[in-house]
Amino acid sequence: MERKIKIGLFSGSFNPIHTGHLIIANYMCQFEDLDEVWFIVSPQNPIKDKSSLLCDEHRVAMTELAIIGHSYFKHCDIELTMPRPSYTIHTLDALRAQYPENNFYLIIGADNWLKFDLWKDAKRILNEYNLIIYPRQGYPIEKNNTTKKNITFSKAPIIEISSTFIRDGLKHGKNMNYFIPANVYNYIIKNKLYL
Repeated sequence: MERKIKIGLFSGSFNPIHTGHLIIANYMCQFEDLDEVWFIVSPQNPIKDKSSLLCDEHRVAMTELAIIGHSYFKHCDIELTMPRPSYTIHTLDALRAQYPENNFYLIIGADNWLKFDLWKDAKRILNEYNLIIYPRQGYPIEKNNTTKKNITFSKAPIIEISSTFIRDGLKHGKNMNYFIPANVYNYIIKNKLYL
C-alpha cells in the first residue's frame, strides 16, 4: 500500500502573514515529518474580533507572495468557498473527502489548544484527525490532558512575532521589513495597508 502524503493544515487570519508563520511551517516539514504545509486563509475566526481584519483578497495575495519559492508550501482556498462562519471541522471533512490520498494534520498554537474545547465538534476533531500543537509564549501546554496518539506536542521554537505587533508597527510608521517577507512588505506598502 502506498504511503499517504502527510499534509499540515496551517489555518489562520494571516493578517498579515509573517516570518513567524513561515518558520513554524518550515519546522513542521523539516522536524515533524510533514510532506507539505497548506496555508488556509480563514475568512473570519468565529472566536476572534474582526475589526482590523483585511479583506480576503489582500490576505490571500500576501499569503501567496510569502510562499513563492517554497515547493512544500501551498495555499489552499477551501475556506473561502465554504459557508460562513467557517468552522475547522467542516474544512477537515471537505479536505478529507476531496483528497482521500492525503493524511491531514491540523497545526495549531498552544493558545488555540487551551481553548480547543470551544471549537465546533472539538471531540470529533480529536477522534478523527491528527493535531500538531506548537508552543506559544505564555501558553503552557498540559500534556497530561491527553494520551491520544494522533496528537503531537511539537518542540518548535517559540516565535514572539505576532500579526498584531506588525499591524501596530506599520500603523505607527515603523519599518517592519524583516518581520515580513520582502515581497509581502512591498505589497503592504504599495497598497497602503494597515496604515
